[in-house]
Amino acid sequence: METRRKLNIGLLFAFLFTSITFGYAQKFAIVDSEYILQNIPEYQDAQNQLDQFAEEMQADIEKKFSAIDILYRKYQADAVLLPEDMKRKREDEIISKEREVKKYQEEIFGQEGSLFKKREELVLPIQERIYTAIEKIAELKNFGVVFDKSSGASMLFSNPKLDISDDVLEELGYSYNTQGNN
Repeated sequence: METRRKLNIGLLFAFLFTSITFGYAQKFAIVDSEYILQNIPEYQDAQNQLDQFAEEMQADIEKKFSAIDILYRKYQADAVLLPEDMKRKREDEIISKEREVKKYQEEIFGQEGSLFKKREELVLPIQERIYTAIEKIAELKNFGVVFDKSSGASMLFSNPKLDISDDVLEELGYSYNTQGNN
């Protein structure tokens, strides 16, 4: 936590130094990417598809783990009566099935898994359109820097007049709920 605070303070000083160095000729703007995404119906549809996909895959994985649990309980009940070689064979079978399910789980939910690829397929084009709109507005209005206030960068104060989120939505062709309370 302390390292993050030092990083935020360091970024603040770097920002102030840059502002002083380049003077006030540099114009800044702010966007709220969460707000923008919430006002794009395709993004909500993509999120719903991703949530449904994740729920279906999780249910499938839980079903597979339940089957393994049944095998394990049956093994525990039978273990007293089984010879050593049969015990090892059943243990190996359970361990093997468990590995298969964990591998399958990684293929779905891992860093390069199906969910990641599906998110990339559905959400990335929307994000690229947003970035292009931000870039276009920044060039038209001569902004040197555009900050995203929802991205976790520490911002102590933001003038609502600098927020171009509604402009981005308009550029993308969407109506919006005015951000009056930001």
